[in-house]
Amino acid sequence: MLKNTPFFCLLFASLFLLNACSSGAYHGYKMGSYKIRGRHYQPMSVEAALYHSEEGVASWYDERRWLGLSRGKTALGEKFRPHSLAGAHTTLPLPCRVRVTNLENGRSAVIRLNDRGPFVGDRMLDVTPKVASRLRFKDQGLTRVLLEVVSVGDGKHKRSL
Repeated sequence: MLKNTPFFCLLFASLFLLNACSSGAYHGYKMGSYKIRGRHYQPMSVEAALYHSEEGVASWYDERRWLGLSRGKTALGEKFRPHSLAGAHTTLPLPCRVRVTNLENGRSAVIRLNDRGPFVGDRMLDVTPKVASRLRFKDQGLTRVLLEVVSVGDGKHKRSL
C-alpha cells in the first residue's frame, strides 16, 4: 500500500489542479454573442462600453437555493455570491465595473458585472441582494437607476477612461 502512496498523491494533486483551472476560466473579456429564450444578444465592444451610460429599471436576484447556500454560477463561471457587490447586464462586456445610482434616492455603488441578464420585461440590470440593500430598493424589488461604466476587464486586461 505504501508503494502506491506517491501515485495517489500525484493523482489527487492533478485532479485538484485540473478542477481549479477549469472553474471560472475566462481570458480578457467575455463578449461573445449568445441566445436566451429565442432572443439573440450581441455584447458591445470594449471601446463602446468605456463610454457607455444608460438609465433603466434595475431588479435584484438571488441564486441561493437550499438553506441559503449558493449553488448558481455566473456567466463568467464564478460562484454566485449574494453578499458581493455584483450584477448582471445583457450587453456590456464581462467583467465590467459600473457605478449604479438609484434615481429615486441618489444612493450609488460601484459594482462588478460578472453575469448576464436580466431577461425579464424592460429591466436593464440585475444586482445582488447586497447591492439592492445598499441602494435601498430591496423591499420594492425594482427601481430606476443610472448606470455608468467605470472600467472594463480585470487585472492586466483592465481598461478605463
